[in-house]
Amino acid sequence: MAGSEVGGSIEHGGSLAGARALFPHAPEPWIDLSTGISPYSYPHSPVPGNAFARLPEPALAQELKVIAANAYGAPSAAHVAAGPGTQILLPIIASLVRSGGLAAVLSPTYAEHARAAKMAGFDVTETDDLDRLASADLAVIVNPNNPTGGIVPESDLLALAAAMRAKRGLLVADEAFMDVSEAKSTADMVDEGGLLVLRSFGKFYGMAGLRLGFAISHPDIIAKIENRLGPWAVSGPALHVAGEALADIPWRQAMRATLGEDAARLDALLTAAGIPVAGGTSLFRFIRDPRAQALFRHLGERGILTRRFQERPDDLRIGLPGENDWSRVEAALKAI
Repeated sequence: MAGSEVGGSIEHGGSLAGARALFPHAPEPWIDLSTGISPYSYPHSPVPGNAFARLPEPALAQELKVIAANAYGAPSAAHVAAGPGTQILLPIIASLVRSGGLAAVLSPTYAEHARAAKMAGFDVTETDDLDRLASADLAVIVNPNNPTGGIVPESDLLALAAAMRAKRGLLVADEAFMDVSEAKSTADMVDEGGLLVLRSFGKFYGMAGLRLGFAISHPDIIAKIENRLGPWAVSGPALHVAGEALADIPWRQAMRATLGEDAARLDALLTAAGIPVAGGTSLFRFIRDPRAQALFRHLGERGILTRRFQERPDDLRIGLPGENDWSRVEAALKAI
């Protein structure tokens, strides 16, 4: 989650510096459960030295688009744009829709969509009412939702995309966590228009630092995005790693099963500690409980960082521990 640190409070996941400021006496090393990033990184082959020494080859970038289209169910490579993380794509996408109109974000969710829309000149509303999105020029749905894990049915998404198409608007379906969901992606429906799908690479493949994300939409929209990105938008090392990972279907299937087992294991620990799990995905669990702030502090004092939400004090998101972190997490939860 992107954001800022104010007065020592953590406004996003992944900030260990902020955690140390809040809990200066916590034991090291920190266990970071504040993000939805997989604790298992893809075991790629060694990155060739020339991937660092040379500018990325356009042919390799095109090859990655072909592989990504196949992996994500896009109609073709022409429907895919690759960029250095979906974060970079958000303001570019918002700028493609008529500025000065209304943007509506189905909330609570990832805060950067609303921020990007405001930067692009939109009047932004955040709502939990799906029907209100139809009145917007730019509608945003994170599906599965972050942090609740909620799913919007495909029929509702396609109906909203049709409404956007009729007025030259755009529905952005952020499918950052679709890799671990049983829901159906709408990436195969983008040719109708009015719809853009975002896919994140780093979360499921445990490589957020690689900075890679994809936009999937009608080729006319993709061409505009790629024009804004310019040449060499994806690094040579990212082209190498992602090309292998997205084509590795057996690893992907096995990892889905592993993450599901780990999520069930975390659920059992939380339940045993008297903490009910309200939702999430198999990359993170979502808690809605009046004790959420107390749990955040209890774990923080033990060097375990979770994701709290200042604007929603009863909410807490907890990611999956790494292989060597389970014993500390279990001990901390038993100490509640």
